[in-house]
Amino acid sequence: MKRENYISWDEYFMGIALLSAKRSKDPNTQVGACIVSSDNRILSMGYNGAPRGLDDDTMKWDREGEFLDTKYAYVCHGELNAILNYRGDLTNSKIYVGLFPCNECAKSIIQSGIKEIIYKEDKYADTDSVIASKMMFDECGVSYRKYIPTNRKIEIEL
Repeated sequence: MKRENYISWDEYFMGIALLSAKRSKDPNTQVGACIVSSDNRILSMGYNGAPRGLDDDTMKWDREGEFLDTKYAYVCHGELNAILNYRGDLTNSKIYVGLFPCNECAKSIIQSGIKEIIYKEDKYADTDSVIASKMMFDECGVSYRKYIPTNRKIEIEL
């Protein structure tokens, strides 16, 4: 008889995306992503952070001010890092992400061949960036759905 009460695929992959977000040094927003093949194999993970070689201890993490004095000029989003961390074909894969992708990440998702987005939050739904993302996804046949939380608590001792 098989074990009962094991976690679902969605819980597993969203959990990995959320755990990946814990690597982010961003003091305000931590976003992780997990890319999965059509047969439920993890292909790649990423989180929002500084590009390779840029010291994240000295990087500007501010959200407001002149563009060059904010994180927006420098940070790679979790989705983009997950895509760039993979060296193969992502066609027909899906991506689990903590926050609905911005328009820049949407373009990378579409270009990489990812066909489904499962997201936890869509707190910027009314912004031009997310509206543009949804328009592009709809036009290009990329589906998206909100992750349905189970409120299951899992404790991991590290």
